[in-house]
Amino acid sequence: MSAPDVFSPGRLGPVTLRNRTIKAATYEGLSHRGRVTQDLIDFHVAYARGGVGMTTVAYLAVDKDGRTDRHQVLWTDEAMPGLRALTDAVHAEGAAVSAQIGHGGPVAESRGNRAPALAPSARVNVIAMNKAQQATVADLERIVAAHGRAAVRAVEAGFDAVEVHLGHNYLASAFLSPKLNHRDDGYGGGLRNRARLAREIMQAVRDAVGDRIAIVAKMNMDDGAPGGFWLDEAIPVAQWLEADGTLDGLEMTAGSSLLNPMYLFKGDVPLDEFAGVMPQPVKAGVKLIGHRLLKSYPYTDGFLLEDAKQVRAAVDLPMILLGGVTSRAVMDTAMAEGFGFVAMARALLREPDLVHRMQADATRTSLCIHCNKCMPTNYTGTRCVLVDRRTTRSASWGKPEGYAGTPAEPSGEWDASHRAG
Repeated sequence: MSAPDVFSPGRLGPVTLRNRTIKAATYEGLSHRGRVTQDLIDFHVAYARGGVGMTTVAYLAVDKDGRTDRHQVLWTDEAMPGLRALTDAVHAEGAAVSAQIGHGGPVAESRGNRAPALAPSARVNVIAMNKAQQATVADLERIVAAHGRAAVRAVEAGFDAVEVHLGHNYLASAFLSPKLNHRDDGYGGGLRNRARLAREIMQAVRDAVGDRIAIVAKMNMDDGAPGGFWLDEAIPVAQWLEADGTLDGLEMTAGSSLLNPMYLFKGDVPLDEFAGVMPQPVKAGVKLIGHRLLKSYPYTDGFLLEDAKQVRAAVDLPMILLGGVTSRAVMDTAMAEGFGFVAMARALLREPDLVHRMQADATRTSLCIHCNKCMPTNYTGTRCVLVDRRTTRSASWGKPEGYAGTPAEPSGEWDASHRAG
């Protein structure tokens, strides 16, 4: 069969996307007090208006202790009107919208959550300078159930898909990693045991929503750390998930927010910019040893393609190629290699309308220079720093600059008194 045109409609479970391009999940830093803001809506509307088939809202924690930032949206009654306003606004532009759900585990921000971070085994997070405690079986049962409830809420809020986070050494990914998982119970040891949590989470999501919504998993191929989870184990886990019947699509990723944060991103390491937005004592730590923790990797187009092709050869699921998708040539290669969709992040931060530009001109490539200075901006409203701030999002923790709201009615925050529009 001939490869599909990347700009032709694509089927993902029960959903048909208008084309095969997806705005990948990048934490926006635009929610506030666990709720949606107008800035967050505008952020995703820009990509929908710019031509993507689907945009992904990141990161919607399934429980309070799973947040990686204290302002992240939670699946509460108070958050639902704003989430519905967001999905309605994206749909009005003709695009689909996905909710990335998961539990931060050892990556969670324990101080802001006022709850201990959870991990397969107790450990210290050198980058965040906090300690995670070993999750009990009761903790895991609670978190598995919370994923199912979050997926139901996603359906109720009008999302077309959920993307379950099984990567970057968030909780499920940490359990997969032999470097982080030293347990001797049914969740540790051999690969089947280490994959148990991920499989239980995916089963809970499928059981909760059936085929009412597309279900995608974002899973690591490589933690980027010696002794961590790697491709030789990722392939059988992908095959087990497919056999379980819990997935409509699979997106492979890489890197560890605990062990090697820059491994996924490739390109420059903006140490000064990271230090500039960090609170103490993290700021001092970044300045002192940041060059050892945040390593630099050269950027190449399609940098995850070769590893992802090995997973592609082992499963029949629709797959989404992530990593260095910056040109029509990379997109066409992905389609020719059997991928059903492509996902873009930094390229779209630089140009939210890049998809439309590529449709109009097949030679058009992204203007992103892979400086990675967008990464520290997720503390103040994720954006490309090379774009004039007057033409992009410019908020701090979801509060517009010049914030003049009151505690009862925060400026820019969506609650039950607001309407979409």
